[in-house]
Amino acid sequence: MTGMDGRIGLVILLGALLLAAGIQDARTREIANRICIAIALLAPLWWWANGIAPWPGMAIQLALAAAAFLLFAQAFRFGMMGGGDVKLIAALALWLPLDRFLSMLVVMSLAGGAVTLAMLVEHRIKGDRDRGGIEVPYGVAIAIAGLLAIREPILNHLS
Repeated sequence: MTGMDGRIGLVILLGALLLAAGIQDARTREIANRICIAIALLAPLWWWANGIAPWPGMAIQLALAAAAFLLFAQAFRFGMMGGGDVKLIAALALWLPLDRFLSMLVVMSLAGGAVTLAMLVEHRIKGDRDRGGIEVPYGVAIAIAGLLAIREPILNHLS
């Protein structure tokens, strides 16, 4: 794969990994490390395919991913987010420029709210009130937001 084919192939692969992460989190409330690692390891190929220079381009992506990891690790620390969610967000940060990453976080928050509401409704319908809190598969929201964030490289070139 070269040029546009290589970039589209990488975006499709990223999309498939995000779908796998979302489905797995919905089913098991876990995201496999291998999915997050694959997303992170494919990012340098994405950088190369897009002609991103080591300095400052790649350095910015690495700093963004590190900052995202440190920020969301605090959410994990306080029990607000799972470890797989934190790793998935940081891996996605390697792929997205800052503006698109910030947009993804907004969509992720909105989708996370929708997933949480759906889980609350399900919890109430099943009558699970005495079981305690609900466990929200936030990886679903991250996958939705990531898929929406990466759609642009594919759709912009088809129009």
